[in-house]
Amino acid sequence: MSSQYLYCFNGIVKREVLRFFQQRSRLLSALVRPLLWLVVFAAGFRAALGVSIMEPYGTYITYQQYITPGLCCMIILFNGMQSSLSMVYDREMGSMKVLLMSPLPRPYLLFCKLIASALLSLLQVVIFLLFAQLVDVDIPLLGYLSAIPAIFLIAFFLGALGLMLSNLIKQLENFAGVMNFVIFPMFFLSSALYPLWKMKEASIWLYWLCQFNPFTACVELLRFTLYGQLNFSALLTVLIATSIASFFALMSFKPQLGRK
Repeated sequence: MSSQYLYCFNGIVKREVLRFFQQRSRLLSALVRPLLWLVVFAAGFRAALGVSIMEPYGTYITYQQYITPGLCCMIILFNGMQSSLSMVYDREMGSMKVLLMSPLPRPYLLFCKLIASALLSLLQVVIFLLFAQLVDVDIPLLGYLSAIPAIFLIAFFLGALGLMLSNLIKQLENFAGVMNFVIFPMFFLSSALYPLWKMKEASIWLYWLCQFNPFTACVELLRFTLYGQLNFSALLTVLIATSIASFFALMSFKPQLGRK
């Protein structure tokens, strides 16, 4: 029985990885977007949005260094939504029925797809961080290792959120609009681009929107783990959000909505 689970896991992961590398523009677009933010946006706003001493840094940092964890989470967010888009495509084309012919439990099949998506997210984040070193973003070597579990957890949450959305969308052409409606509010209403205390100075209600945005917890969890520390409140928030998103993703999974 265990060999069946392993065979299924290998098959799903290999399929997702091969699909990713066959779409070469997907890797390029995943890296170009955050690199533009890191190089162009950060250079333009460095003076206006200077960052003071704050955890977990313990010293003054450049704006590039501050937004790097948020851009890493943006990569994970876009990859999770792209993986969910493939679910909608598979359902419309009937490929999902082939996957569901497996005698293994449905939650395990979705779990394998989320693990495959998390592995691809990890690959993209590592490549991005290597490029970030070229613009003086200093991350400790141990930070790369300590951030791996956080990246997997964040990818699992955002992947489950994307799966939940893909289950609610019946047509492929409608997914892009809904995806943008989710991505941009989550990203901009978070601590990815600016500290929450700066947002509080600007608007108290925007501050509370950012505070209760689970994407903020994702950013802060990755920010602390990249520097060998752990933000327990952020970890708890991401764990709860992952559990809720995974539950609703499983409950709303209706593969029979594909084409006959």
